[in-house]
Amino acid sequence: MDFRNGRESRNVEDRRGQGGRRLGGGGKIGIGTLILALVAMYFGIDPSLVLNTADVAAPPAVESPRTASPRTEAEDGMARFVSMVLADTEDTWGPIFKAGGAQYREPGLVLYTGATRSACGVGQAEMGPFYCPADGKVYLDLSFFDELHRRFGAPGDFAQAYVIAHEVGHHVQHLLGILDKVQQTRQQVSEREANQLSVRLELQADCFAGVWAHHAQRARQVLEAGDIEEGLAAASAVGDDRMQKRAQGYAVPDSFTHGSAAQRARWFGNGLQSGALRSCDTFSASSL
Repeated sequence: MDFRNGRESRNVEDRRGQGGRRLGGGGKIGIGTLILALVAMYFGIDPSLVLNTADVAAPPAVESPRTASPRTEAEDGMARFVSMVLADTEDTWGPIFKAGGAQYREPGLVLYTGATRSACGVGQAEMGPFYCPADGKVYLDLSFFDELHRRFGAPGDFAQAYVIAHEVGHHVQHLLGILDKVQQTRQQVSEREANQLSVRLELQADCFAGVWAHHAQRARQVLEAGDIEEGLAAASAVGDDRMQKRAQGYAVPDSFTHGSAAQRARWFGNGLQSGALRSCDTFSASSL
């Protein structure tokens, strides 16, 4: 991606080098941890990743300084890149909301190392990037980008930008009232139906990421050769079928919460091609 003429966002909070310290066993699970576990389930993340490490959350130690390796130039460069991607999403979604007669409330983005507190509880790197609707912030441990490359086979700066744009897509859903509506509906249906709603929610966030890329390219020509392929590869790499096959050797479609590799790439491509919110109505689509 080419951000030579771009700016950095004012909405990035850098907590790198701060983190939770593990207690000597017997830590109690607080209400904040339970809330984050529910949020994790909502977005298709195994809640045990939160509950099994709840002892990291004994306040006020969660964000107390710890001994950490000095930041490298590469890490700081990645942090600047994240800030510039977030700024570009702001420059895209602001005009889109304005054209629809609404005001876009910019999300925050928290960079952290290992674990950190959010309004949804304690977030951890093992969960991957996540969006907390309670405080309107995206949470990201930069080590995820290395995992995206090594574990999921999706390298490249646009693959990283896709991840950020997807989480910002959840923020857009929150502003539009979609998150709350889906959550309310999920509580009234079977587990299988709840999973299907989660898939449609995630695929819509993928599509919104594509909408951002469409407008960013048209307005600021930020895409370079190979970027679109990187984005499609990243969307495919985190498909439920590939994730499950990697973990257990087979896929169980009824348990999908994010969509298959083909579905994620398809909906990202829909938004990228059209640039229109109406192309992202996954909830009315008869086929995903």
